Amino acid sequence: ARQGSKGPSGSGGGDSGAASASAATFARLAEDGDDSDTESEDSDLTPSEEEDTSWIAWFCSLKGNEFFCEVDNEYIEDDFNLSGLSSQVPYYDYALDLILDVESPNDDMLTEEQHEMVESAAEMLYGLIHVRFILTTRGMSKMLEKFKNVDFGRCPRVFCSGQPCLPVGQSDVPRTSTVKIFCPKCEDIYYPRSKYQGNIDGAYFGTTFPHLFLMTYQYLKPQKPAQRYVPRIFGFKLHHGGGAAAAGGAERGAGGRGASKESRRGGGAAKASGSTKGGAA
Repeated sequence: ARQGSKGPSGSGGGDSGAASASAATFARLAEDGDDSDTESEDSDLTPSEEEDTSWIAWFCSLKGNEFFCEVDNEYIEDDFNLSGLSSQVPYYDYALDLILDVESPNDDMLTEEQHEMVESAAEMLYGLIHVRFILTTRGMSKMLEKFKNVDFGRCPRVFCSGQPCLPVGQSDVPRTSTVKIFCPKCEDIYYPRSKYQGNIDGAYFGTTFPHLFLMTYQYLKPQKPAQRYVPRIFGFKLHHGGGAAAAGGAERGAGGRGASKESRRGGGAAKASGSTKGGAA
């Protein structure tokens, strides 16, 4: 893993949050490495390329991070775009330096645990910057390319015929829910196919993005599917309430059969009583 650029100080209150987020991050990258041929490596970059590439490019190349686009350095360097984030991210200054590849002589003084904390904080900070960036014109153009390449996956619904999807969060609050994919055709959300993508925080994409994206690129908005699945039994369509009616009919039928048996038994008893009285007379 790439290392942080400065030693953390003055952010002790965020140690536990960063440590837990770090553990989740590294567990996500380490587990089930042999799930598929396409997910056999943590990164698409070779070791030599990782040394030459930026932190942002490296992060976006990690397995499971395919939904992220590369945020422009110019956007991150503008303090206005980062307003309010320093209070949400532990080790904010160090995480920001790491994202921007700012070198520091204090790097050698960091312990391994501190490196992991800074790395985890950088991941969270990048996600919170990313959700803002993809709502800009530049960010949407980058996400458009990924949409055209079907990087976000396809709708699993049969009648959507493989419609490309868009990432969406169910909440804008971090650590509330994981990212889902939104189908523009049936307008429903689904879990991503990859378990690695399914572990990404939904707040890094937000609740607004796919809908603003489709308003911006209206020509990409598909028509709703004309077909829908129709349940049938022996070729006959099921009607709403049909199951309840059938169950009610079965109960009435069972009740009727029980009543008829009782009436027959009652009639037999009456006949027996009558014959007894006749014999006595």
